[in-house]
Formats: sequence, structure tokens, C-alpha cells
Amino acid sequence: MNYFTEKNNKVYLSGVIVGDAEFSHEVYGEGFYEMKVSVPRLSGQEDVLPVTVSERLISDKNLKTGGKINAIGQFRSYNKLVDGKSKLMLTVFVREILDEAAGKNPNSIVLSGYVCKQPVYRTTPFNREIADLLVAVNRSYNKSDYIPCIAWGRNARFVKNLAVGERIALSGRIQSREYQKKLSETDIRVMTAYEVSINKLAACDSAEAFDLDEEFSFLAAEPNDTYQMLKNV
Repeated sequence: MNYFTEKNNKVYLSGVIVGDAEFSHEVYGEGFYEMKVSVPRLSGQEDVLPVTVSERLISDKNLKTGGKINAIGQFRSYNKLVDGKSKLMLTVFVREILDEAAGKNPNSIVLSGYVCKQPVYRTTPFNREIADLLVAVNRSYNKSDYIPCIAWGRNARFVKNLAVGERIALSGRIQSREYQKKLSETDIRVMTAYEVSINKLAACDSAEAFDLDEEFSFLAAEPNDTYQMLKNV
């Protein structure tokens, strides 16, 4: 099995469960459950993220509403039919549950993949630069996950010049964001989007160009140390 393929999508979350686990699906006799986990930001706000976990991992855990979970896994995507249309769904797929928090940064992710859609660059009314990016991350068994990402400032300027098919590596955190979607003149719904907020990224021609294991360990360090290094990107 290819080492880089297995290491190019790593997530660490530490948060509070805000909804009991509900059965999602079964694969080869193994059941999987979904739950929402609230993860604090340094700003004092929180991200409420979808999490998928195997019954095998929770059989001896008391994962109930209000309980704490520390997990390592991958950020995955899948298509789901919603209102007759295929919709890209995102979830943190748990590979391991830890007994204790692994670091003081409760939300960290590192990815390596390929730009699969032309980046969208824009500025806000307050002249803040933002770029949206969709990254295809290879998975085992010839599968891929399609991960929406968002970059800011200098990173946004870097992203806007990336070409479709270019390989990149990045680190940051997973965030949830509410927005309003107008379905009709009388039906406006509040929806939630999930994306990776990029702190650090680089174009890379090979796996060795961006040490994902080093980045993952680095992101679990003290939050202030993380900021001091990332702000220089």
C-alpha cells in the first residue's frame, strides 16, 4: 500500500459531542455512525463538524451528547442525492479514538492533492482577499475525496495562480460556516458549509516536498507557536 496515499489526509479533532451517534450505513457487515462534534476556535467561537465513526471504535466508549472525543482520521467526501440532485457531503472519518487530547490545538488538518477546479479569487467590501479552492485527495482503492478549501491574504493571491492539475500540500483547520440559500420567494433556508481554512500551503512536485507527518505534529503544538510560524508564509 502506498505510504504517501495513506498519509496525505490527516485530521486531528478534540471536541464535545453535541448529538448522539445515529446509524449511517453498513459496509461488509461493519456499521458506521454519524454525530456532530463542537470544536472550539482560538477566537472563542466554535465549529460544529460532522463525524463518522465505526461501531468497532465506539463499542467500549461512552460517546454520548456532552461527552468529549479526541480523534484522528481523514476528511472525506461522498455524493448524496438531495432533492433529486447530487450533493457533495463532507465528514471527518475517524480512524482512531484517543483517550486523551494529543495537543492544545483541537482542530488540525494536513492534505496533499491536486487542484481539480479553477480557483475563484475575490475581495470583500473591506478589501480582504479570499480564494476558494477544490482539492482532489487520493485515497486507497482508486478513490478520491474532493475537499473545498479557502485561503486568505497572501495565500489567496498564491492560490489564484494555481492551474488545474497542479499538486499542492496544505495545512489548516476544518471550519463550519452557515449561509442562507434561497429556494423560492418564500423559502429561504439556513445551510451549513464545511471547508478547510488554509494556514499554510505549497506547490509540490513530489511527496518529499512537504513533510505531512511533520506538519501534523507541528499543528498539534501550542497554538501561539503555530501562529508564529504560519504567519510568515
